Amino acid sequence: MLAERRGLAGVPEPVTVRVPGKVNLHLSVGARRADGYHDVTTVFQAVSLYDDLTATPGPDDISCTVSGEGAGELPSDSGNLAVAAALRLALVAGVERGVRLHVVKGIPVAGGMAGGSADAAAALLACDALWGAGLPREELASLAATLGSDVPFALQGGSALGVGRGERLSPVLVRGQFHWVLAFADRGLATASVYEEHDRGDPQPEREPDGVLAALRAGDAVALGRALHNDLQAAALRLRPGLRRTLDAGIERGALGAVVSGSGPTCAFLARSRSDAVALAAGLAGAGACRSVRTAYGPVPGARVQGDGS
Repeated sequence: MLAERRGLAGVPEPVTVRVPGKVNLHLSVGARRADGYHDVTTVFQAVSLYDDLTATPGPDDISCTVSGEGAGELPSDSGNLAVAAALRLALVAGVERGVRLHVVKGIPVAGGMAGGSADAAAALLACDALWGAGLPREELASLAATLGSDVPFALQGGSALGVGRGERLSPVLVRGQFHWVLAFADRGLATASVYEEHDRGDPQPEREPDGVLAALRAGDAVALGRALHNDLQAAALRLRPGLRRTLDAGIERGALGAVVSGSGPTCAFLARSRSDAVALAAGLAGAGACRSVRTAYGPVPGARVQGDGS
């Protein structure tokens, strides 16, 4: 029998995992592949905007409830990536137990910050701990890649270069910390729709992430702001022309650089310091150029069980 985390009176303890969102500092998109995906080259950075997922023993089924940012927009069945992750782990680990998942969301839904992928990574880690499955981190990462292109990075965190679908990761050397302002739109964008719109546009020469990687190594926020790039940004702006106003508002108020994160519509602005980020966030909020704003910093670690000292 698999070991279980146990609290008082031998009752299995709930396990809570905190997992960050991400910003794509660089995203180059290649041609569509035979499997429907695109080859990409991307530089991820995990930032201090989090979802918290708690796994509690339950009846035979696996279900999920959600509170916080965008709670009403997510399903509670296997259409939710966190439920899909728990089901996949149970199959691989040979576990026949139910679990109740609850997610407190701080990452926007369909916002280009990999909130669903973050929840899948958190569910893998939480259920592995709750059920005592003891899968090595490498095996969890391999399982994560079957759930979605961004799920392995949500497990790993930090800063990383992603290739293939984005699931093949190499850690990136970073000096210091970078300060971000994240502008949330009033509604999400479906990743598939943004890629379809991108494919309708004229092909662009592939850009290399050298400028971003050099700026990260040097801890140079000014150079990083100049190097931010996203091939999907033009498609996101065609689908949501109002995002141009958001990007312009941030630059006008002193951002070192601005980029649509991933498939959007969240806009990420780089600030010189924490105090500059706070001032920029206040300016954006006052301009009414977005639904809401948050400040964050990166890089931060990936998914972590809370209270276990890791």
